[in-house]
Amino acid sequence: MPGPTPTPVESDLILPKHVDVVVIGGGIIGASTAFELAERGVSVLLCEKGRIAGEQSSRNWGWVRLGTRDPREIPLMQEAIRIWHGLDTRLGRPTGYVSSGILFGASGTRDDGNLTRWLRHVEGLQTGARMVSGPELDALLPDNAMGLRSALYMPQDGRAEPQLAAPAIAEAARDRGAAIMTQCAVRSIDREAGRISGVFTERGRVSCSQVVLAGGAWSRLFAGNAGIALPQLKVLNTVMRTSPLEPGPEVSVWTDDFAIRKRLDGGYTIASGHENTVDIVPDSFRLGLQFLPAFRQEWRSLRFRLSNRWMVETKDDRAWLPTDVTPFEHCRVLDPEPSQKALRRAWARARKGLPALAGAEIVQSWAGLIDVTPDAIPVISRVDEVPGLHIATGFSGHGFGIGPAAGRLAADLVTESAPCVDPAAFRLSRFTDGSKVRPDPGY
Repeated sequence: MPGPTPTPVESDLILPKHVDVVVIGGGIIGASTAFELAERGVSVLLCEKGRIAGEQSSRNWGWVRLGTRDPREIPLMQEAIRIWHGLDTRLGRPTGYVSSGILFGASGTRDDGNLTRWLRHVEGLQTGARMVSGPELDALLPDNAMGLRSALYMPQDGRAEPQLAAPAIAEAARDRGAAIMTQCAVRSIDREAGRISGVFTERGRVSCSQVVLAGGAWSRLFAGNAGIALPQLKVLNTVMRTSPLEPGPEVSVWTDDFAIRKRLDGGYTIASGHENTVDIVPDSFRLGLQFLPAFRQEWRSLRFRLSNRWMVETKDDRAWLPTDVTPFEHCRVLDPEPSQKALRRAWARARKGLPALAGAEIVQSWAGLIDVTPDAIPVISRVDEVPGLHIATGFSGHGFGIGPAAGRLAADLVTESAPCVDPAAFRLSRFTDGSKVRPDPGY
């Protein structure tokens, strides 16, 4: 069964010869960066090897959440929520955004004590965040059979539609003058005296002075060819959606057993609340020591396996010339097989916990490859070694909701404007400057 189908975005017909900035990657991060730049009057080309939002930007859960974020991401996520509230009006197109609230059930590692401790990170931020139990919890989640004693309630959190959002942002960028090329891989960067001077695409060279690499799961491979060490692995997450159902919960819900949110079509998106699959690939060994703290912290939720990804990534070229056909052209869209075991478990647990789902059917399932970093927060950064090159990647499964603000921060860095939030935590150099690099323990 193929993955979700995002709103089609037609490619421009003619590749520009010169722009100020080339953005590589047409997911929500790349589209948001292009939109923010174009809105500031910067000439920009958004280049996508496949289709806009073809990979994880259309395959994620669709959550727009501040709840349980790494504290280092909280300021950026606050900015994102502010943007989401007025985004449809700015774009002139729907994204499906609804401020529906999210409940994080006290279960597993996110027990009552840990969730209460996390609340300290948002004290004084006027989020309305609070622990709920008893009648208040029952009112938010009526007719449930989940046995939750308490939950963290984030009333400002919400949801949007992954198949709508990034395409809407990309089209709005075009409205403001951005060029968009799909089915057009950027093969490599071009440099003069060490600085960015252009990019080589499969359709020819484009002159530019700045580049933003927002290639998601492909970013490490592209950066490596440019001589940039970017520690990033891929994690597979499996998702399903149901037929429309009424009545059903309006609030989105997370527990260890399953996560669920209502869709614009009246159905529900459902996934495991904690289970992710990690394919063992050559980079697993190249980066093993850097990721060891993350593996230790998350070992209960990770399912390691040896699959055909080993052979695929072994065969991928790791260095090439601008005239060579690249891995980005051999595979236009990553469309991995979902885990049937994860689907069965999540569906069974969701129906048990929410009896209203008994009237729904699974109409589609899919998987996506998430770009993760050793500390599970993104890189949004200049590349000091290559003036003019910027990276916005490694969102570690948190990218959809935070995407509009990440694009704003990336645009701030490109234009040397005052950054919307302090970008220090997201600098690329944290992996080489002796900083302690590991995921926040969370709570």
